[in-house]
Amino acid sequence: MIKKLTALFILLGTLTANAQQPGEDEMGAWYMYFGTNKISERLSIHTEAQFRFYETTSNFNQMLLRTGLNYHIDPNAIATGGYAFIDTDNNFYEFEGEINSKEHRIFEQFILKNKVWEFLFEHRYRLEQRFLDFGETTDTQHRARYRIQMTLPLTNTFFLNFYDELFINLQDNLFGQNRLYGAVGVNVTENTSVQLGYLRNQFANAVYDRLQLAIFYNPDLRGLFKGKKTDQ
Repeated sequence: MIKKLTALFILLGTLTANAQQPGEDEMGAWYMYFGTNKISERLSIHTEAQFRFYETTSNFNQMLLRTGLNYHIDPNAIATGGYAFIDTDNNFYEFEGEINSKEHRIFEQFILKNKVWEFLFEHRYRLEQRFLDFGETTDTQHRARYRIQMTLPLTNTFFLNFYDELFINLQDNLFGQNRLYGAVGVNVTENTSVQLGYLRNQFANAVYDRLQLAIFYNPDLRGLFKGKKTDQ
């Protein structure tokens, strides 16, 4: 009986190890910058840069650069159209001569905000048209995303931030991924904040753990677009 149980545990361990994707047991990291810069009463520019690694400080996974034009319908509703470029190393292991995939992405987005007691909620709806180049082949894919985010101010300086985001493919394999996130944030200045958090990124056949360090810098640029007054 003991030999049979030992053999069973060995088999289960082997199956579990084989089921894991390369790098799934590593703690990777995402280093990110986000900016929302007002250029008029209704318009602002979104800027974003993300550098993602399979391991905490090494083993490049992905670079994402994104920008967009926001239209502020009111303080609690924002519509956005934009573009993103993504460079991805799809392999955890490094291979000589490997070719990264490239993606050009167009997106449309709508954000709604509301407050319940002290909790600040944000609902983000996004559609993406993805033009992928894998080197020898290309593909066009479409995707929908929904993110619910909750922010809880602790003091004027510190806050907590949580979100869950679901990715839905608009072609085969409906489920794309789900991202569950929690972080501690610090308001450094009136328009600058920093968040340090953890992301659980679940795919259909893999789950990845990621540390996240994000900087948000949102200066008002409307003064740059106004003509200087001359002395009378």
